[in-house]
Amino acid sequence: MKSASMLLPILILTAACAGQGADYTPVLDGPPSASFATDLADCQALARDQRQFDRQTAGAAALGAGVGALAGAADDTLSDAEGIAGGLIVGALAGAAAGAGNAAERREAIVVQCLRGRGHPVVG
Repeated sequence: MKSASMLLPILILTAACAGQGADYTPVLDGPPSASFATDLADCQALARDQRQFDRQTAGAAALGAGVGALAGAADDTLSDAEGIAGGLIVGALAGAAAGAGNAAERREAIVVQCLRGRGHPVVG
């Protein structure tokens, strides 16, 4: 039961990051054109279709879990099993959060490039 309750933060993190980056509205150099709102919605939909948790995010979570498990095993205040389990979960959370942050940045970049490709004067 203890390990199941420790997975709850991973599920919360996953749900919280689901739309990150895709809802980005960039700054324009000048007034928006008549087609900007439609193009923005299309570009955001394109970004939203990109997977948030891809291989890079999974790799970051796995690496974090491995490092966390090693650090937990080295902790003298806990039993080996507790230290490894705790380190594994904390490391996986940290790695997944870092990977999700990178995925959100990629989604923002998709919105910016898509709008630039449609002729909008996007500065960031």
